[in-house]
Amino acid sequence: MKLLKKVVSTFLSSLALVGVCHADLAGWSTDLDAALEKAKLEKKSVLVEFTGSDWCPPCIAMRKNVFSKKEFVDAASKHFILVELDFPKKDKALAKKNQPWAKKFEIEGYPTVILLDHEGKEFNRFFASEHPTTEKFLAHLTAALEKKDLD
Repeated sequence: MKLLKKVVSTFLSSLALVGVCHADLAGWSTDLDAALEKAKLEKKSVLVEFTGSDWCPPCIAMRKNVFSKKEFVDAASKHFILVELDFPKKDKALAKKNQPWAKKFEIEGYPTVILLDHEGKEFNRFFASEHPTTEKFLAHLTAALEKKDLD
């Protein structure tokens, strides 16, 4: 009985840790097809971040300083469906799964952000690290949306 309690306790602790590790992705999707469908329904744009979460220093910094922040997710989610497409070195299956998107959008570096309208048409592309704070990133998104609306 003691062994069972210890196993259950260890399992529950592990689950809690997994939840904490993935908590910084709250508000983000990893499925671009589903995000595009949702964008059509909600008439929102889509923000797609191409990242190397376990090997790219600017990607790691952007996640820590901008993308994981509640204030960023809350503000950006008003106009965008947020999508992270990761190309980690330690998870080759995930990188392979996302590779067709990198090829389609001709990704040449990380962290690249592509903004798509609700029909899936690209209207802006930039390196996320050009806007290294929540305030600067949100300002860039606002300017990109305003420019799109003028076109």
